[in-house]
Amino acid sequence: MTAIRVAILTVSDRSARGEREDASGPALAEEVVRQGWALVQRDVIADDFLALCEKLSAWADSGEFDVILTTGGTGFGVRDVTPEATNEVIERAAPGLAEAMRLASLQITPHAMLSRATAGIRKRTLIVNLPGSPRGALENLQVILPVLPHAVQLLQEHPDAEAGHRRVDSSAG
Repeated sequence: MTAIRVAILTVSDRSARGEREDASGPALAEEVVRQGWALVQRDVIADDFLALCEKLSAWADSGEFDVILTTGGTGFGVRDVTPEATNEVIERAAPGLAEAMRLASLQITPHAMLSRATAGIRKRTLIVNLPGSPRGALENLQVILPVLPHAVQLLQEHPDAEAGHRRVDSSAG
């Protein structure tokens, strides 16, 4: 399988205005490269529902990315709309990813219960929301790293995607 093609989108009003340096995007980019994956695109956008919907849709529809990682906008803040925008553009939810990230994060901090992050699929692209802090983003990415290559294989209908799955024998009784 070829390298997973990743886009990283930082969602932050202050970073988009240049008032605060984006720390999460570069931290995620470093990890993506460490995994041997292709970092194809990185951008910063304000916490704006319509702009976020447009960006996620355009990136997923382009066919250029296997995975889009967002960082930021998943909390309780009034302008935190990343999960809503993600849910607006995805065609199928992937709740297990967000559930696993929250479960693992709960072992680190009770604040994990406040995460509204979501994940889902648009066309053949997986979109995953990560927290806005570099530490939180990396911790959550580490949780899902083991399954991302297989998820991409399934989305791309790779011939070997089903090879590791156990099949239920319907004749067994």
